[in-house]
Amino acid sequence: MLDRLKRLPWGSLLLVSALTVAIATVAEQVLFWAFQESAIVRQTLSMILFPPLGILVPIAVSLGLGALAVSILERWQTQVFVNTATLWALVPCLLLSLWLKSLLIPDFLLILSRTSLIGIVLGIFWKGRRYWR
Repeated sequence: MLDRLKRLPWGSLLLVSALTVAIATVAEQVLFWAFQESAIVRQTLSMILFPPLGILVPIAVSLGLGALAVSILERWQTQVFVNTATLWALVPCLLLSLWLKSLLIPDFLLILSRTSLIGIVLGIFWKGRRYWR
């Protein structure tokens, strides 16, 4: 079992997760800037981020993060053989990237929590469902 873990493409998966979190962080920062600068954006985001919809936002954001990671993996890391083990290995890579991001940049939408873990797993396996074999 340890041998199979060693053979996973960790470098490529870490690169994919770093790129995914970087793209999501840029989008998050643009949205945060728009929230601060525009009253219309502030009103719209306030309606979305506070209950009752606010409960679903962290799950939706992390679900999108997982799906984006699989999309990037499929498109730019074509040398990686994607299967269930690779998808599972992408989960801790994304969590590590999110943790490093949280050390450097304050959280707004991309939050490291149990809810984001569930959303990331759902997003990865929803987008990567054809690789489940």
